[in-house]
Amino acid sequence: FAIKLLIIISYKKTGLRPAALNRWSVSCPTHRCCASYNCNLLYLQVFNFEVVSHFSYMIKSKHKKWIVVLELSSQEIDAILLSIKVSIWSVVFSLLPAVYIAYVLSRKKFWGRQALNVIVHIPLILPPVVTGYFLLLLFNRTGIIGRFLDTYFGVTVAFHWFGAVLAAAVMSFPLMVRAIRLGFESVDPKLEVAAYSLGANKFIIFLTITLPLIIPALITGAVLGFAKSMGEFGATITFVSNIPGQTQTIPSAIFEFLQIPDNNFMTLRLVCLSLLISIGALYISEVLASRLSRREQNE
Repeated sequence: FAIKLLIIISYKKTGLRPAALNRWSVSCPTHRCCASYNCNLLYLQVFNFEVVSHFSYMIKSKHKKWIVVLELSSQEIDAILLSIKVSIWSVVFSLLPAVYIAYVLSRKKFWGRQALNVIVHIPLILPPVVTGYFLLLLFNRTGIIGRFLDTYFGVTVAFHWFGAVLAAAVMSFPLMVRAIRLGFESVDPKLEVAAYSLGANKFIIFLTITLPLIIPALITGAVLGFAKSMGEFGATITFVSNIPGQTQTIPSAIFEFLQIPDNNFMTLRLVCLSLLISIGALYISEVLASRLSRREQNE
């Protein structure tokens, strides 16, 4: 749907009617590859900007196949790649702490448990700009944590792409904890008690019994964290600003493009690409979860 929508907008921008496309082809460096597919090449060049890469999509129709090559500017490509990198690293850094906090909140009874639960979920309550402002106060070069990192390690977090990872991790952490906590609560504690009575220690019980049972919850939490990180805007732009090629993610690029008059095509293109990335991540998680559930049923 997103690709078809981009083509329809391109028709309006280029002035080419769909009926004229059957008679229209343009030579390109990949014409040999295109000829092997026995198809025409639809080459869309809507804006005169520097092209550094091509993204090719195959769209099947009733009569023939079309290859649609959409040219992306270097700013768009940097924003897409940075968003994916930030989202992946955010999940990597948050997953293990989220598992530990979810396990503590679901299995342990201690004084201050509710206070810990409130602290974990504070990023869901506060506006993202407020969360980004707190991160800026703590991690800038004059902040408590930022001064320590800069003095002893020479690391600057604010206005750096790793700061975007930190902001995305903080904002997505509560969602990951909630999903994984539901997984822990769905595991019958009697299984763990039975294994403990047979002589297994708690670490072995966790690795061999509890962890395999919560893998679908882990996948759900990771996908939620990835999707939240992909769409994070308020905390990121407050903490690391909106520097093209350095800290500009897809939401920040969309915000910048919205400030430019008559630039709806580039904005919609990024929106559609981010939608495709999120849907792809969700589809992969559903496939993995279904395969794991089928394997558990067969066992």
